[in-house]
Amino acid sequence: MPHRHNIVLIQMNTGKNVGQLSTMRFKWRQSILLLAVILVCISEITGQSCDGQCGETRGTCSCHATCVSLLTCCGDYRQYCLQISPYSGTMMGGSVFSILNATFYPSKQEQLTCRFRGEIETVGYTDGEGRGYCVSPLLFQSGWLPFDVSTDGRNFNSSGEYLSVHPSKMDAAFKVTLVNSTQWQYYGTPNTAGTLRMTWNPSLIGDKDSINVELWGYREVNTSTTDTRWEEELPPLRAEWTYLYSLGKGLANNGSFSFTPKPSEKPYSDWEVGSVRVSSSIYSDGARNVRAVWSGAHALAWHLEEAFRQDSAAWALDRCLAWDVLEKSLPNFLEEVVDCPCTLAQARADTGRFHTDYGCDMEKGSVCTYHPGSVHCVRAVQASPVYRAGQQCCYDSTGAQVLTGDSIGGSTPDRAHDWGSPPYRDPPRIPSLSHWMYDVLTFYYCCLWSDHCQVYFTHRPSSGCRRYTPPTAGAVLGDPHFLTFDGVRYTFNGKGEYYLVLSPDRGLSVQGRTEQVKLENGTLSKATRLSAVAMRERSSDVIEVRQAEQQNQLEVLRNQQVLSFTEQSWMDLHGVFLYSPIPQNVTVMFSSGVGVEVRGREGGTMALTVLLPTDYTNLTQGLLGQMNSDPLDDLLTSLGDVVSPDNTSPEEIFTFGASWKTSNQTSLFTYDSKYLLDTYYYVKHDPAFVPAFSVSEDPADPLVGDMLKMCFGEGAQFCKYDTLSTRSLGVGNATLLSFMCHQTLMQDLESVVSCGWLASPRYGEKIGTLYLEGSTVSFTCNSGYVLYGSPERTCLPSGEWTGEEASCISDNVLGVVLGSVFSIATLITMGVMINLHFRKQKRERQERLDGKVIFEQS
Repeated sequence: MPHRHNIVLIQMNTGKNVGQLSTMRFKWRQSILLLAVILVCISEITGQSCDGQCGETRGTCSCHATCVSLLTCCGDYRQYCLQISPYSGTMMGGSVFSILNATFYPSKQEQLTCRFRGEIETVGYTDGEGRGYCVSPLLFQSGWLPFDVSTDGRNFNSSGEYLSVHPSKMDAAFKVTLVNSTQWQYYGTPNTAGTLRMTWNPSLIGDKDSINVELWGYREVNTSTTDTRWEEELPPLRAEWTYLYSLGKGLANNGSFSFTPKPSEKPYSDWEVGSVRVSSSIYSDGARNVRAVWSGAHALAWHLEEAFRQDSAAWALDRCLAWDVLEKSLPNFLEEVVDCPCTLAQARADTGRFHTDYGCDMEKGSVCTYHPGSVHCVRAVQASPVYRAGQQCCYDSTGAQVLTGDSIGGSTPDRAHDWGSPPYRDPPRIPSLSHWMYDVLTFYYCCLWSDHCQVYFTHRPSSGCRRYTPPTAGAVLGDPHFLTFDGVRYTFNGKGEYYLVLSPDRGLSVQGRTEQVKLENGTLSKATRLSAVAMRERSSDVIEVRQAEQQNQLEVLRNQQVLSFTEQSWMDLHGVFLYSPIPQNVTVMFSSGVGVEVRGREGGTMALTVLLPTDYTNLTQGLLGQMNSDPLDDLLTSLGDVVSPDNTSPEEIFTFGASWKTSNQTSLFTYDSKYLLDTYYYVKHDPAFVPAFSVSEDPADPLVGDMLKMCFGEGAQFCKYDTLSTRSLGVGNATLLSFMCHQTLMQDLESVVSCGWLASPRYGEKIGTLYLEGSTVSFTCNSGYVLYGSPERTCLPSGEWTGEEASCISDNVLGVVLGSVFSIATLITMGVMINLHFRKQKRERQERLDGKVIFEQS
């Protein structure tokens, strides 16, 4: 019988966990193996096995993740479709995860083998209970990756997925901590020396193991055989992650190690970026893909050659100037990176295209090591289209963008995006490490280890914001109310699944599911609420966000499989990124820059915001309308008829909304329960449900008094409707809060005019670093210099500055210039006077001659 050596024990329906029966292990193991063999045989005979079929449906049973809740799994589902814990680890490798709900018993001659991405194999192991464990390898990429497991090294027929994480996004508890990181990265520069110390969690290695501490280096090597100037593309590069040497061997695994570093010699000193690894002493020096814990990548100042310690500034300047030469030979990526938002408010609101930089986050104390003077930075989510470059935008406490022309802490574009770019794996797309090589280490050369930032900023100048255009926002909130991209407000209480945004030209579909509101007494209201949203752009993963069983919390599905955010708040997926810092908030970011925000609110309601870049203009339809700045055509039915938003009855709005129902062929939703199948799979719009199109404010109603006190302002109408239709002040208040949040978002996204950066005059000063409409910048000159041009310039609504460029001229130079000008003017005047004198004499002679001729003729 095939695959006999790769038998996996599933957890039986009795609920008993075989792993608990350790006292009867031998007899139970024989029985269990026999039972597993029988199950496999039955599955193969009937042709309904999950062997190699995870995610598929097999006749009368299923190998898809939804089969668990639908109770339709094939008999060997858990045998072949694996769940793991923890589900994530650093992309540097060394993380250990256990395989749940399955038990492995390889023979004495065989071992558990884990294969990642179909190509990288690591040695796993089993414990005394038969539970399997895998060790993750070095991956050079982030995101969900497939892995397969085998007990014979040949048949990899059990599979699952593992989340590879950007090193800097890993929780500090799972990393080696470099105590006083500044000392580590400035070691050898003036006044920085002494003992270095690191700490780690001993349990990540194994409490009883002795450990080795090793240094590993990273670099990217040009593999080109020609001496070409790479002006159109980057040269072919190879990533090298190499063991350099040990800092300590056979040490006690007590979670701490200190040492005094010595300068290294070539060839080791050629490695200038790397990480420290702590692993068990049972492994040989530099063993790859073994259980270990890593520090973050950092500049290896403490390890560099003796020349660095003798004169770190001179050593760094040599590297800075060499990088300057190299950078001039590489393609110019600056023209294709996106401009920054003009204000901090815009940067935090444009969540489809920009996301908080973990290195400078105002919500975590604004520790901005590389951007002094800034309180918050964001990064462009997507890499640039050709060179895969990144953009970083930083802001000060006033909300103004900080520019490199004014501060060392200014916004800087990056030749290599810090978060990498799909398909990762090769330079310069490797998360974190490529960015270190191109953009961070060079900052140390020019700015931190030497004082030549002007060289660095020549190649990494701030982009400014003159080309930035905010996205347009549409929203769904409450029971449910719609605020279209062009500002139309209406209520549609259909029950079913509908297109919120549809753009066939761009391959975007955002769909909403609504369900009847259940009142506190258990009866159903005549109103509905948004209960789930599903979305996809072109060939991206399908993302669904729906109400979880817990009050106000959200559940996220990727391709109909539930995701957990208990370990990681950020996930790199196919064509889309997800961010969920708390169970009530989910942000979806598509490759085009489309952003979708979903918020869980009180009473089980959801608030949805869709952010569209300007290139979606005239390309949208659905319940959130056509985005074209014309509100009159927003209520366009699926048949092409336009319903006027003015003087339209609720019944007409209801008919309009119903026209945007989805179909089974186009639905993106998951139907993983009997309720969802019965309610939505066969009926996309329930024609039998008729909502309450209006509610009455009865003074005798005990809710009305408190409602009138609570519901005020522009959102009062929505607040009142939801309060009365759900009989809940909490729901009404949640709707009002959502509406106010949307209004704030619209204010934050208002367009701002920028006139662009102004330079300080040479030998003078510039007063003011704001360059937006209405801002004024003044100029003064140093002593001994005189201002030439405008002493003050103001940014106009047209995007132009008033006045003329300011410059400072020396008094002496000005005297010489004025003297020269006076002398030249005098000479010119004398020349003119002489010329006029000669012309006068010539004219007089001609007149005398003409008079003589006339006299003789007469």
